[in-house]
Amino acid sequence: MAHLEANKHISPDSGYPTTLHPAFNPKIANHVPPEPLQQPLQVDKDRASFADPSKASLLSIATQTDLTESIGTILSNIQLSQLSPKQLDELALLVTERGVVFFRDQDLTTEQQVELFQHYGTLDRHPAQKNQKHVVIKGSTEDHRQIANYTPWPSGDFHADTSFEVNPPSYSMLRMEEYGLYDALSDAMKKHVDGLHAVHTSRLQYDTILDLWGSGPNRPPIDTHHPAVRTHPVSGLKALNVNLGFVTGFAELKKKESGKQP
Repeated sequence: MAHLEANKHISPDSGYPTTLHPAFNPKIANHVPPEPLQQPLQVDKDRASFADPSKASLLSIATQTDLTESIGTILSNIQLSQLSPKQLDELALLVTERGVVFFRDQDLTTEQQVELFQHYGTLDRHPAQKNQKHVVIKGSTEDHRQIANYTPWPSGDFHADTSFEVNPPSYSMLRMEEYGLYDALSDAMKKHVDGLHAVHTSRLQYDTILDLWGSGPNRPPIDTHHPAVRTHPVSGLKALNVNLGFVTGFAELKKKESGKQP
């Protein structure tokens, strides 16, 4: 976070950076945007409104797996690059109904992705987007909760992109090229953690609630063992079931091997 202007202005009392008003931040005050505001567009009718409600064309070639009762679906056994305009309309309707639809092992290039998404209308362009057609989002190891202390926008929170525009986007399409932590593990490490059980405890939170809030928790503290790698019962996806807030170690490992334990 050394690049933050606030880090150049340390409070002598606390030793922490101060939050700067934009008028006193030269990076903000001196910036001249190279482009004007976007003008209102006369948008076409949403492509989902043209779709067959049964989605017969799309679902005749795809396997639908709903992740929850109300949101999230995986479509398997299809390539987005091969969908017809009719099937793309039905996909829009499915996204409208399910909120988000996932596809695996796609052969789309970046240019094909742009071309496909133009079926749905004029592409939006984020204010920070350099490429005219698409934006590349790279991973970050920065602590966004800490950054939020010194910047006016909580960049780590869930949000709908560019909702401030006169014509906010109706759909978003993200191609993920690097996956979650479990998928990034080596085969040897996957084999190792697949057989472990994480030790979860509410004791740390229990003590904090008593100390911080003063009123006692509703239930006594509990310790449980859960698989360190969870497998989703519907999708079959594997994910690490480990977090710093509740997990204190691994049942099968010695204390020093597990890491810090109370």
